Amino acid sequence: YPDINFVVYTGDLGVTGQQILEGARQRFNIVLPRPVRFVFLQHRVLVEPGLFPHFTLLGQSVGSVFLGWEALMELVPDLYIDSMGYAFTLPLFRYLGGCSVGSYVHYPTISTDMLSVVRERNPRFNNPDFISNSLFLSAFKLVYYCLFAVLYGMAGSCCDVIMVNSSWTLDHILSLWRSPNHTSVVYPPCDVSAFLDIPLEEDGARKCHSIVSVGQFRPEKDHRLQIRAFKKVLDRRKKGSEALKLVLIGGCRNQEDEDRVLMLRGLCQELGMGDRVEFKLNVSFKELKEEMSEATIGLHTMWNEHFGIGVVECMAAGKVILAHKSGGPKLDIVRPFEGRQTGFLADNEDSYVEAIEQILALSPDSRLQIRRDARQSVARFSDEEFEACLLAAMEPLIGTLER
Repeated sequence: YPDINFVVYTGDLGVTGQQILEGARQRFNIVLPRPVRFVFLQHRVLVEPGLFPHFTLLGQSVGSVFLGWEALMELVPDLYIDSMGYAFTLPLFRYLGGCSVGSYVHYPTISTDMLSVVRERNPRFNNPDFISNSLFLSAFKLVYYCLFAVLYGMAGSCCDVIMVNSSWTLDHILSLWRSPNHTSVVYPPCDVSAFLDIPLEEDGARKCHSIVSVGQFRPEKDHRLQIRAFKKVLDRRKKGSEALKLVLIGGCRNQEDEDRVLMLRGLCQELGMGDRVEFKLNVSFKELKEEMSEATIGLHTMWNEHFGIGVVECMAAGKVILAHKSGGPKLDIVRPFEGRQTGFLADNEDSYVEAIEQILALSPDSRLQIRRDARQSVARFSDEEFEACLLAAMEPLIGTLER
């Protein structure tokens, strides 16, 4: 669409648009074919979770409305697409801005899974023990979540076009936003081709097998589970077997993430394996590929990951993937290819330990076959597939702008 101008609202301050584009090139190997305009917003703090230690969902959602108002005051677009999950900005742009609106949903702000966690009083990173142990607080939180889900559904239902990134997200958005005729699955862009030059060779001669994890250092990624499972694997290994190391690769968004990394380092020291676990923070795309090329196993532990780009990247790089048995990895990614296995799934500490031992016990030839099939299977998540699906979904809206 050469006659349409594209604008990105961003809360990144202290940088230029060119620096943002250069960061995208270095981190994700993405180069835009022509310039875009950046509108810099001053009040992103209004959507930072740290501002709302309690009622975080409601606080961030209200904050997003004020941030959306600032965006509207800076520029009123003909078409607004939310890709950050700020659903409450959609009615603002539609009814006050007079815009057509679309949404690309990576992860529902609230989901039926979150409701079930509170209803069943299960402790999770977003349902602390003091709430799950209290009948009154659990009941109060359930009512809060249910009311929020109704408001969230009303906000999302005003979309002209809804795109979701996985089958798991599709199920939740259909139940909440109730717009099946406007909703389609568009798998996120995975630069699969960038990993295809990593050679697929037998790994039987390796003196050390590395297990690599790719994902931001956020609590839901559950790096603690990875470290504890790795410790159990080390304890079970026989002397004289191949050495093992765990490499945690990820980005830190803020001081809270950096503090989390310090806590994880401390956990490794406490378990007596500080020399077996490496942390690689905010690495370049080149360094990511280097670590991928040396790894044997790709590890993922997030419960109900909406999609799992890191899982796809590991499979494209020819690693034996071990992912959480839920969400996108289970429903969309780690699926049989022409009837053959493409990876492994686990859902608790012991099952992860068993899967890692099973992978390491395979013959090099068997591992190589799984790696080959995994690499071939993820072609459906390529940049080219994303481009085709996104354009098909957006054509009804963007086509009218051109005319």
